[in-house]
Amino acid sequence: MLTEIRSRSQITIPSEIIKKLNLKQGDILDVDIDGDQIVLRPVIAIPKDQAYFWTNEWQSEEKQVQSDIENSKIKSAKSKNELFEDLGL
Repeated sequence: MLTEIRSRSQITIPSEIIKKLNLKQGDILDVDIDGDQIVLRPVIAIPKDQAYFWTNEWQSEEKQVQSDIENSKIKSAKSKNELFEDLGL
């Protein structure tokens, strides 16, 4: 598919690509260069105050917690008294 660079360096992404990738107005694209090619990748921007969640360390801990839940290593209490009793308080 061909597209033309217009004023202010704007291009139109063909509608077939928009539909195939389910892109919508306001979506964010990462623009990169790979050799002599321009590469556009749809991305989701994460607010800076939530970026910690996507660190390798945090994701590793999330996987461990999920594993603990699936293997019944996590307990729950129906009341604070039950919780305190389980904690030996």
